Amino acid sequence: MQKINLVLIGCGHLGARHLKTFQALRPKVNITAVCDIDPEKGKPLARQYHVPYYQNYRELLGKAEAVSICTPTITHAAIAQFFLEHQIHTFIEKPISYTLEEADILIDSADRNRVKLQVGHVERFNSAFVAIAPLAANPLFVECHRLNLFPNRSLDIGVVMDLMIHDIDIILGLVRSSVKDIQAVGINVLTDKEDIANARLSFTNGCVCNITASRISPEVTRKIRMFIQNAYISLDYAKQEAFIYTKDSHGIHRKSLPIEKEEPLQKELEHFIDCIREDKKPLVSGVEAREALKVALEITHKIWEHKKSILSS
Repeated sequence: MQKINLVLIGCGHLGARHLKTFQALRPKVNITAVCDIDPEKGKPLARQYHVPYYQNYRELLGKAEAVSICTPTITHAAIAQFFLEHQIHTFIEKPISYTLEEADILIDSADRNRVKLQVGHVERFNSAFVAIAPLAANPLFVECHRLNLFPNRSLDIGVVMDLMIHDIDIILGLVRSSVKDIQAVGINVLTDKEDIANARLSFTNGCVCNITASRISPEVTRKIRMFIQNAYISLDYAKQEAFIYTKDSHGIHRKSLPIEKEEPLQKELEHFIDCIREDKKPLVSGVEAREALKVALEITHKIWEHKKSILSS
């Protein structure tokens, strides 16, 4: 089958990882160009991968059938819509966009032009999550901790849109019920956005989820714990390890789930290419990404409303 020609836009940390991954998928992908508004970021990668460099993404028409967008969130909608309207399959790093209105435009554009739109919620492709997903459907209680070092990037958005949205997407996929209530608190420490946040989601089916995210932690933690009927599942995304705890008349027993460790980003980007080649719906299309964005925006709103009420009291 013919290779998919692809261009990359955004040559920062994540864009460089995308290029390295697509290079590993050479039997299926041909990188034809890179683009970044900053030549000091774009040109070195162009030289490294022996492809042309462009400063303006509009000059990339005719260069590829697919695009991977790794630019700041505020730019996602304009860039993605340009390519979708020109019938180019589009991968966007999460979150899908800055607003729900922008997300709706992108979903509509992908549908009208019959092209794939996939959003980078990479934890869906984590081997540990794939292993526990069939066991963890419809949990009763979920607790998530996603703590990271200060990134010095993605500072155009707060920690909810940057990190917590990963767990929001996972939870929405597992619980499969509508959100009934959201409570949230957070504070900004090093930026003008929230850097630490905690949210409590209550669902109409009775499930409750507690989510904590920080981007100023001294160490990295990416864990989720799920309580289901008569069992408890613990998952470590970073280590790609998962355990299930069950009970019987003799006590509580821990069992390690068999996991074949793989690189989640490679699985995610290969899935995007396979969806194009095989005309399949992406696991995280614009629709799923919009749902995660909707909850993330509501959490962010609650955080800043709470902070205003404290300052005014």
